[in-house]
Amino acid sequence: MASTTIPRQTQVWQDPRAIALLMAASLTTMANATISPALPGLERLFGEDPNAGMLVRLLVPAPSLSVAVFAPFAGLIADRYGRRRMLLAGVILFVIAGCAGLFLPDLPTIFASRLVLGLAVALIMTAQTTLIGDYFTGDDRSALSGLQISARNFGGLVFISLAGWFAAICPRLPFVIYGVAAVFLPLMWKVIVEPQRTSPVPGARQEESAPERSSWVLVFALLVLLQAATNMIFFVMPTQLSFFFTAAGYSSPMMTSAALGILMLSGGSLALLYGRVQRAIGYVGVFALGYGAMALGFVLLALAATPLAWFVGAASVGAGYALVSPSFVTLALELAPLPRRGMAGGVLTASVFIGQFCSPLLSTPLVATYGYEGLFHVISSLAAAMAVAAILKACARGLHT
Repeated sequence: MASTTIPRQTQVWQDPRAIALLMAASLTTMANATISPALPGLERLFGEDPNAGMLVRLLVPAPSLSVAVFAPFAGLIADRYGRRRMLLAGVILFVIAGCAGLFLPDLPTIFASRLVLGLAVALIMTAQTTLIGDYFTGDDRSALSGLQISARNFGGLVFISLAGWFAAICPRLPFVIYGVAAVFLPLMWKVIVEPQRTSPVPGARQEESAPERSSWVLVFALLVLLQAATNMIFFVMPTQLSFFFTAAGYSSPMMTSAALGILMLSGGSLALLYGRVQRAIGYVGVFALGYGAMALGFVLLALAATPLAWFVGAASVGAGYALVSPSFVTLALELAPLPRRGMAGGVLTASVFIGQFCSPLLSTPLVATYGYEGLFHVISSLAAAMAVAAILKACARGLHT
C-alpha cells in the first residue's frame, strides 16, 4: 500500500495545477490573520475613534462576512460560467483590496476595504476548492486537500512572521504583504485551464452511480454546520491571542507573531500527514483526535502561566485544526454531484468564514464577563464535547467509515 501512495503524492506535487492551487490556498490565511500582530498598534493609532476597540477586532474577521454572503453565489457562478476567470479575478481584487489599508485614512474605510477583500477571497476559495474536485480524484484529491491546509499554515507562518516585524515598525505596514498575491498570478494564469464539466471526472464513482443522491444534501448540511463551529473555535486564536498576551503583560507584537507562527507550523506539518492518518483511523477517528488536540490546547491556554506552555497550547490547537479541516473538503467533494460541485464549494467556503466572523462577536463578550481563562475553558469544553461525540460515533459504527 505504501508503495502506491508515494507515486500519487509525487504526481500531485509535480502537477503545476496543484502548485497553483496551493498558492491560492495560502492566500486565505493571509486574508485574515496577517494583520493580527498589528491590532493593538492600530487600536492606538485610531484611538480617537470611539468604536476603535470593536472595529479593530473586526478587521481580522471582516473578510469573513463578505465570504459568507458571496461564496454561495460564487459557487453558482462557477457551476454556470466556469472556474478559471473567477480565480484570476479574485486574485487581482485580492491585491488591490488587501493593500488598501496601507493608505486609507480611518478605521471605517479600512473596514470597508476588508469587506471587499472578503469578496476576493470568496472568488478564490470557491474556485480553488472546486478545481481540486475537477482536476483530481481518489488519493490524489485527499492528498491535495491535506496539502492545501499545509499551504495555508506554512503561508500563514511566513506572512504572520513578516507581519510581526512590520507591525513593530508601523501598524499599517503589514497591509503591504497582500501584494505577494501578484507574484502568484502569472503561474495561475498559465496553468489553470477550464476543466470539462459535461461528463463525470474519470474515477469519480459518486458522479457515475450516486444511488443515494437524495440524501447528500442533509449530510452536506451537517458538514457545513460542523465546519462553521470548528472555525468559530479556531479563530479565537488570531482574534484574541494578542489581547490575551497584552493582558498577561506581554505586549510585544513579536509575542503574538511567534505564537501564531508556532500554531501555523504545527498545523502545516501535521497536515502533510493527513492522507496517511485518515487512511489509518478513518474520518471519525480524525475528528476525535483533532478535536481532542484542540481541547487540550485551549486547556493549556486557560491554566498555564508561562509563554512556553502557551506556545505548546497554540501548537496543539493548530495540529488539531489541521487534522479535521481537510476532511470537510474531501467529504464534501465526495458527496456533491458534479453539476453541484461549485455550489457545494461555495457553501463550504461560506461556512468557514461564517464561523470566523462570529468568533469575536461571541468570544469578546465572554472575555468581558469571565476573562480569558473563562473563555478558554468554555472553548475547550466545546471541543472536548465534539471529540467525545466522534468517539461515541466510532464505538457505534467503527473507526473506518
